[in-house]
Amino acid sequence: MAEPNAPVWDERRLRLGVTAAGVALWSWNVDSDALTMDDIGYGLWTVARDVAVTFEDLSAHIHPADRDRVRVAFNATRGIVGPYEIDFRILVGDDVRWISARGRGDDEDIEGRVMYGVFLDVTGRKQAEESNELLAGEMSHRVKNLITIAGALTSMTSRSAETKEDMARELILRLAALGRAHDLVRPVPGQTDEATLLGDLLSVLLNPYDDLGAFSGRIRVSVPRIGIGEGAATALALVIHELATNAVKYGALSAAAGLLDVSCKIVQDEAVIVWTERGGPAVSAPNPGSGFGGRLLDRVVERQLRGSVEYLWPVEGMIATLKFKADRLAT
Repeated sequence: MAEPNAPVWDERRLRLGVTAAGVALWSWNVDSDALTMDDIGYGLWTVARDVAVTFEDLSAHIHPADRDRVRVAFNATRGIVGPYEIDFRILVGDDVRWISARGRGDDEDIEGRVMYGVFLDVTGRKQAEESNELLAGEMSHRVKNLITIAGALTSMTSRSAETKEDMARELILRLAALGRAHDLVRPVPGQTDEATLLGDLLSVLLNPYDDLGAFSGRIRVSVPRIGIGEGAATALALVIHELATNAVKYGALSAAAGLLDVSCKIVQDEAVIVWTERGGPAVSAPNPGSGFGGRLLDRVVERQLRGSVEYLWPVEGMIATLKFKADRLAT
């Protein structure tokens, strides 16, 4: 006996529930191939209700890449024991929707040679799954790249450091520079089309060297508004760190009156970054090939940025000029 005030599950109330859930009902005559759907189904497939519809008619709306698979799967449903579910794409004008067809196979509950099931619009779920897969792939790619770079830095730093303390300090600084660049180019929801600015990248990377007591305010960055991609940002992070480290140890930032200017300009299709130190101790050109930092800098500029770096050694300071194709900044 039903409880007082218990809901009555009549056909009208069930229909309201099905409609609210966006479930489209269909029936399929396995002999004639005729399909009948409710209003939600006809609207989902954008098919006129007053036109006789067969499964082959609906197949014309299925995405070409899924069409053969769906035909085979749908015809095979009669041999499937129990429930089945088939997900596929349909074309609605210029839009692509994901549809899930569900029913029971093996002629279960078949009546008068007619099978029954539902269509569900699962576009939102599929888009979320694709976004998660893309993000997972991108994160895996980035992690692998960072591990490779970290391994190379560790190996090369171990060969150049005189003590384990020096190695730890240099390695931490280099990894921190990579981390700061990575923070600038990480994906931000709603801002996927906006590139990191070169000026922001340089400011963030050089800020630690400008906050060392008397050094504050002696680093000047003057660059045009240029976007920069992840690969170029990572490469430039290493270059800028090596230049800044040398400036602190031997160059302009090692003296109280030293100054550092970093500028950039675009000349036709070439980006030119000029690193100028002055006011520090007298400097001279190092021996060719000496020092890990110099080798790393040259390697990054040549191999990753596909460019070149030139040095001048006037008495008042060092000038490094980096040149590479402007389109490399977007990579």
